[in-house]
Amino acid sequence: MTTTGDQILDRTLAAVGGKGLFVKELEVAMSEGRAHLAVHSLKDVPMVLPPEFDMIVTGPREDPRDALVSNAYADLAELPAGAVVGTSSLRRESQLRARFPHLQVRALRGNLDTRLRKLDSGEYQAIILAAAGLSRLGLAERIRATLDPSVSLPAVGQGALGIEFLASDEATRAALAPLEDPDTTARVTAERAFSRRLAGSCDVPLGAHATLDGDRLSLSGFVASTDGSRLLRARHDGPRADAAALGVALAEQLLAQGAAEILALRDSHG
Repeated sequence: MTTTGDQILDRTLAAVGGKGLFVKELEVAMSEGRAHLAVHSLKDVPMVLPPEFDMIVTGPREDPRDALVSNAYADLAELPAGAVVGTSSLRRESQLRARFPHLQVRALRGNLDTRLRKLDSGEYQAIILAAAGLSRLGLAERIRATLDPSVSLPAVGQGALGIEFLASDEATRAALAPLEDPDTTARVTAERAFSRRLAGSCDVPLGAHATLDGDRLSLSGFVASTDGSRLLRARHDGPRADAAALGVALAEQLLAQGAAEILALRDSHG
């Protein structure tokens, strides 16, 4: 199925309704019995599912980091003043503007081939994409550098796959159970709880990245204004069994730093 999110390519996702564009029509197909399940890139799945649906997280997770793709530059720091960098993501845009204010950040939509063609034709000096998407489509050789989360904190759920199904469909649930990956589930549970507590329904520039070391989970997160003039960042650690609570606790840390003011700015435009 080709969703509305795949078809509207001349505007940013935030301007046309956000991440749900990729999901809603697939949910309708399941409700009408035309599909048993839908496979999503988890970063495209809204933080709250309709009550009639459930989801499992499969793994192992691909590399969740962002990737620099450029024909002339091997590092963001090499780009000269005024160089045009393309991205479709408010999250990437805010971090780029905060760290590299001398660069021009322009919207870039379209499927992967379209984005790469625009780069190759010279419209952009560099573009930022998800490393996982390039890898899954056999285009990992286009990656000039993967961006450390300290430079570009990934999207919530980036690199992970979620399989959605009707909550009442026990046969599909049982068939999918062996695909669930506990490590990936713990990490994205923390990330999504963080986003759910902060973002509500508005498309907010935020990111989160969870790592595991045995039974310890470490979660980094940020929230920012689109222009990068305000960017708040924090980190929280704890037992993996408390993944969801860790996500909420990290969000509360940022709210204590003043994240509510940034969110209010976004809500007034959302």
